[in-house]
Amino acid sequence: MDKKLFSKLVESMTQMNEIVRGERVPSREFVVDALGVREIRKATGLTQSEFAAIVDVQLSTLRNWEQGRRAPTGPARALFRALRADPKNVLRALETAREAESRVA
Repeated sequence: MDKKLFSKLVESMTQMNEIVRGERVPSREFVVDALGVREIRKATGLTQSEFAAIVDVQLSTLRNWEQGRRAPTGPARALFRALRADPKNVLRALETAREAESRVA
């Protein structure tokens, strides 16, 4: 390994340890806000498969959101805010839209 690259790697690990010990402030932080996706889904009474189909995402995406590995962004984030506020009517609107799309196709 290149000595310069190795030196940078060691420096990075040293800085990480300082951050963990509280001796250094991180230059940036990443916070995964899962928006309570699991709680929102459970409040609907739907399984993961059913919920993923209704919100039109892959099951693996929903699982990543529920487990906090990823967070919904953009339109998905807005959809979850709407679902949290009024799950019954939002689900009804999504199901109606899906039924209309299937009649057109």
